[in-house]
Amino acid sequence: MQKPLKTLMMHLPQIGCVEWIGVRPARGEPMHSLESVKIEVGTGLTGDRFKGRAESARQVTLIQYEHLPVIAGCLHRKALLPELLRRNIVVSGINLLALKDKRFQVGEAILEFRGLCHPCSKMEMVLGEGGYNAMRGHGGIVASVFQAGKVNLKDRVVSLGGVTESP
Repeated sequence: MQKPLKTLMMHLPQIGCVEWIGVRPARGEPMHSLESVKIEVGTGLTGDRFKGRAESARQVTLIQYEHLPVIAGCLHRKALLPELLRRNIVVSGINLLALKDKRFQVGEAILEFRGLCHPCSKMEMVLGEGGYNAMRGHGGIVASVFQAGKVNLKDRVVSLGGVTESP
């Protein structure tokens, strides 16, 4: 007997891994790679330029490690450094899009999927001609912080299931 689509979408047994962490201290500055970071409710990563409102959907940006070679390939490059993509956390081993409508744990922090992280026009400048289009569909996700916590390189990324409250 086949399982209903809703059941399949909620079942996410894969466990991911934090591969890279980065913050940008100020607008226009390059990303700084970190081995660990504290993530706070309402403000995102400590040391990142984000200082938005507590209800902001874009407190943390995540991108899938497996998409880096795809983006590089679209640009006819062998590889890309994660800091060029301007995302806070790179994760492997779990499909970030499968976290839609879910809370998930990254290290000690609990995040909530809030949407796709579309590329911005700066990708054309940073990655070169075609950079914006190379990232389309591969830009990752944005999340809000549900529970503060520390995140280290190689920490686990685990789905906690469906969100019970409306964002």
